[in-house]
Amino acid sequence: MDMLGRILMVEDDPRDVELTLTALGEYNLTNEVVVTRDGKEALDYLYCRGNFTGRTSENPAVLLLDLKLPKVDGLEVLQQIKSDEKLKMIPVVVLTSSREERDKVASYKHGVNAYVVKPVDFHEFVNAIKELGVFWAIINEPPPGSVRKK
Repeated sequence: MDMLGRILMVEDDPRDVELTLTALGEYNLTNEVVVTRDGKEALDYLYCRGNFTGRTSENPAVLLLDLKLPKVDGLEVLQQIKSDEKLKMIPVVVLTSSREERDKVASYKHGVNAYVVKPVDFHEFVNAIKELGVFWAIINEPPPGSVRKK
């Protein structure tokens, strides 16, 4: 059985995308991963605009967010998500090469759920995602009037 719905991944490095998709695939952790390559594209996805105007409007089950992104910085994306009533419940895992203390502090200050430094031990990474997924599946109540998908 699949624990997670859609994962939104915000990552501009194709190698990191590949690695993460491989790791998730090995654990059958997702049926759909949407990859966006910069902060602006991620926000377009979340707000159903630009290339994503036609998508179904449910939020991703989890957001994997790189911090060092073109166009709109990862911290800025995080800040927007966490200050938006409709988006702030999305669990966010920062997946970054930054070991800078201030990035970590800023991420937690903006309400990130987990902070993972790349290159990462993928078993740890996947367990973090699994726990978020299980947690999410258990506590998630669909909004009134929406149909829970089987």
